[in-house]
Amino acid sequence: MSEPMKLVILGAAGRMGRTLVRVVKETEGARVFAALEREGSLALGSDCGELAASGHLGVQVSSDLGAALDGADGVIDFTAPASSVAVAREAARRGLVHVIGTTGCSDEDDAAIAKAASDGARIVKSGNMSLGVNLLAVLAEQAARALGPDAFDIEILEMHHRHKVDAPSGTALLLGEAAAAGRAVALKDRSVRVRDGHTGAREAGTIGFATLRGGSVVGEHQVILAGEGERIELGHRAEDRAIFARGAVRAALWARGQTPGLYSMRHVLGF
Repeated sequence: MSEPMKLVILGAAGRMGRTLVRVVKETEGARVFAALEREGSLALGSDCGELAASGHLGVQVSSDLGAALDGADGVIDFTAPASSVAVAREAARRGLVHVIGTTGCSDEDDAAIAKAASDGARIVKSGNMSLGVNLLAVLAEQAARALGPDAFDIEILEMHHRHKVDAPSGTALLLGEAAAAGRAVALKDRSVRVRDGHTGAREAGTIGFATLRGGSVVGEHQVILAGEGERIELGHRAEDRAIFARGAVRAALWARGQTPGLYSMRHVLGF
């Protein structure tokens, strides 16, 4: 029987980080090897299991990335684009698994992450790690392909908690990319992010985004296909951050057996 996969949790004191610690502890075949936080964090030196209300794990939160990665098998990362790019480069140097749930990456960030994957890292990157959302993306792509751009307009609506800093959400963009793929177009050429003032009629074939923020909403997404006299609504509602953590840990375990490269949750789930 192989040894449990030794995983490093980035942002271990945050909401997602604490959830990841709990899920890794509960997952057969995985264990928390190290837990990281930024320099100056009040969590430094604390036991990450106790921070996660998951019992003592004997793993102290540190800020030393190099030491944390030495001897690790993989790292799970829901942090910020600059951090994810830096960690991807370190993962490439060490041939590690790197699961990236970070959103808000620029084209330059994505290019750097892809380069790290080509240099030896096993990277799974997704705007959303849940099974349900990735199934929704598949359905959105199929619906967009079947209905075509002329008879049905596509709008993507998302809502998150008041603390979320990027918009549209990574999940909304993932769904937009799926819809664009169904229409065989590039999302960057067809997306509408803002409407304000006298906008004129909606341009045919565009994919619109609407962003809502407030309260403690974990994540809600709808793909609306609106035609003359009928409307199709495909949706997903996240009720617990554990769905993202479980998906990320599943991705890490899957990637352990893969060759270096850049993967998505569709690869992990076999879609």
